[in-house]
Amino acid sequence: MYSSSRPAHLFVVEDDPELRDMLQLYFQRQGQQVTALGSAEELLARLRHEPSPRPDLVVLDVGLPGMSGLQACQRLRAEGDRLPIILLTASTEEVDRILGLEMGADDYLGKPFSARELLARIRAVLRRTDAGPPPASAPDRQMSIGAYRFSPAQRSLQRGDEVRVLNTVEYALLHTLTRHAGSTVSREQLLAASHSSQDAVLLRAIDAAIMRLRKLIEPDPAAPRFIQTVRGHGYMFVPHTGETLTAPEAPIPLQPA
Repeated sequence: MYSSSRPAHLFVVEDDPELRDMLQLYFQRQGQQVTALGSAEELLARLRHEPSPRPDLVVLDVGLPGMSGLQACQRLRAEGDRLPIILLTASTEEVDRILGLEMGADDYLGKPFSARELLARIRAVLRRTDAGPPPASAPDRQMSIGAYRFSPAQRSLQRGDEVRVLNTVEYALLHTLTRHAGSTVSREQLLAASHSSQDAVLLRAIDAAIMRLRKLIEPDPAAPRFIQTVRGHGYMFVPHTGETLTAPEAPIPLQPA
């Protein structure tokens, strides 16, 4: 896990050598450790087979030759790897940006961009990583959600012997909702808890991520039992009957969604 007490180790995966070298030089001048890679295949090989320390975060270009950045991100998340990922994309299409977040990316940045803005995004994602999972105290104990057992400390859902490690966005959403069980949490609040950027596109991404969680934990995602929509405000987690509700640390005011 990343710790702010040391420089971050970044993997920059970009097939454009000029951009890759520029980012590497800039981040190194900012005190970060950088490994520059030219393909998604090289990224996966490094993460799976190299004995060297894992990076703290990956900056991953979407439009890579061969395996795309989206495919690499999806494959890592399918394997249960929750390594923080920021996607770089030349596309301005809203659907493509939402797709990247649905694949499990922690943030995205459209080209062209400034290296300074990318560094700010990196630091924001790493701050969330540095916070780490909360201690398994009373407010963050394991709880039943349908056929699953949610463990905030492990950032996972377990059903029998099957364990699903949640990516950063899925974990942030489910953890926030369960901590405020029985209270409405606005889409803006969910966005602030799960992403480092706030705009209309990402509000749509919250809805998409909620749909993804429902498909995972709800017996019938079309008629959700646990994560319910509060129209005009946001979402509410409704626990099993008999499950003790965890009171939020502070009241959450209703906000327009």
